[in-house]
Amino acid sequence: MTYMTVQQAAEAWGLSVRQVQVYCNRGRVPGAQKFGVSWQIPEGTPKPEDARYKTARTRRENASLEGHSPRMVGDCLMPLMNTPFRPGKCRSVIAAMPEGPQRDIATAEYHYFSGQAEKAAREAELYLTHPDREARLSACLIYAYANLTLGQIQQARVALTKLKATLSRGSKAGKQSAAASFVGAAAAVLLHLPLPEGLPPARDFLPQLPAGLRAFALYVQAHYLYLQEQYWQSIGLVEGTLAMGAEAYPIPAIYLHLVAVMDHMSLRQPEQARQHMLAAWALARPDDLIEGLGEHHGLLGGMLEAVIKPEWPEDFKRIIDITYRFSAGWRKVHNPDTGDHVADDLSTSEFTIAMLAARGWTNQEIADHLGLSPNTVKRYLSNAMNTLGIRHRQDLKKFMLP
Repeated sequence: MTYMTVQQAAEAWGLSVRQVQVYCNRGRVPGAQKFGVSWQIPEGTPKPEDARYKTARTRRENASLEGHSPRMVGDCLMPLMNTPFRPGKCRSVIAAMPEGPQRDIATAEYHYFSGQAEKAAREAELYLTHPDREARLSACLIYAYANLTLGQIQQARVALTKLKATLSRGSKAGKQSAAASFVGAAAAVLLHLPLPEGLPPARDFLPQLPAGLRAFALYVQAHYLYLQEQYWQSIGLVEGTLAMGAEAYPIPAIYLHLVAVMDHMSLRQPEQARQHMLAAWALARPDDLIEGLGEHHGLLGGMLEAVIKPEWPEDFKRIIDITYRFSAGWRKVHNPDTGDHVADDLSTSEFTIAMLAARGWTNQEIADHLGLSPNTVKRYLSNAMNTLGIRHRQDLKKFMLP
C-alpha cells in the first residue's frame, strides 16, 4: 500500500498540518499508522467529515424544534456569515432561508464575498433605512465595502457615517449594543482606521454574539493585534478560535486563516503561512468566496502568487482584479483619514516585492518564495522605488501597509 505523509494529506485535503495530526490522533483517519512521532496515511483516503458541521446543524435543528432561534442576536445581522454550511452549499443555504430581510441580506453578503460588488451594493442599498436595526447595520457594512470596490467613495463614506451614528446611539446594554459594536469594530479595523469613540471592549460584546459572528469578531480582534505587531498573540487567537469550531462557518474561517497567513509571513514563517493559505482556499473556492483573498493581497506577503497562481491561474487573475479595485477605494479612505501614504500606483507584483523588501527579505529570499529569478526581483524593486521617488531600500516601509 502507498502512503501519504501528514504534509501531503494536508495539501490534498486543504487543511493545516496540525488539523490532520489532530484527526489522526483521534482515530478519524482510517488506516493511518503512527511511526515514531509521524503518521502515514493510505493514499487516496478521503478528507474526514468535520464533526463540527454536524454539531452546529444539530444545535440549529434542536432550537427549531423548541420553537426559538439559536442566535443570541437577531437573524438579520450578517446572516450568511453566521450560518454554518459545507463548502459548495452556500447558495442552497441562502435559498432555504425564509423570504424577507434575512434572505435578502444573505444574498447581498454572498454577492459581496464572491466579488460581485455591483449586485451587493444594489441589494444592500434597499436596506439602508430599514426599520430592522440589524438589517440596517448589515446593509451599511456591505454597502460601504462594496462601494469601496466600485470606487464610489462618497457612497462608502455615507454608509460609514451611518454606522458611526448608529454606534453612538447604541449605548443600551445587551443585544443592540453588541450588534452595533460588532459592525463598528469590523468597519474600522478592516480599513486600518482608529476604533470608533465609545466602542466598548470586545470582552463586553463578544458573549452577546452567536458563534459565527463571534468568530468573525475574533478575526477582527486578531487583525487588530496584527496591526499592533503582536503576531504571536494574533496567531494564538486564530488557532484558538478555529479549534473551538469556527471552521464550520466558512466566511469567518476564511478571514481567520488569512490573518494567520499575515502573521506568519510577518514572522518569516512561509511554510506555516502556506498551510493557512491552502486552508482558506479550500473553504473559499467551492463557493467562489474570493473577495477576502483580494482584499488582503497586500498583507499576504506574496502567498497568493506562491500558492494560488501556479495551480489556479484564472482564479488568481480574478482575485487580482478584486485587489486592484478594492485597494484603490481602500486607500482613498485610509490615506486621508490617517495621514498615511500607502502606495497607490504600484502593480500588485511591485507592491508584493516592495512589502517583502520593507520587511527585511533579501532579493534571493523573495525570489525563492515567489519562484522568480533574483534579477526579476531586482527589476520589480527598482521600478517600485523609481515610482515612489526613493533611492534607499529602508525608505520603502513608509509606503507599505502595516
